[in-house]
Amino acid sequence: MAGLKKRSVNLAGHATSLALEPEFWTVLENAAAREGSSLAGLIQRIDGARGERPLASACRVFALNRAGS
Repeated sequence: MAGLKKRSVNLAGHATSLALEPEFWTVLENAAAREGSSLAGLIQRIDGARGERPLASACRVFALNRAGS
């Protein structure tokens, strides 16, 4: 796997950065496109459902679930 790729995302009116491996970004981008959502919109949805899990971990778990289905 390549190194981490950092992106800025606006969540609930606050800018935050999120660092994931490029492979995870690809799965998230594809999932957002299939849902007709923006990447930021998808990440906001993941953020709202993550509970106590760190956002980067929640995004990875989401991507793994999507890649496996």
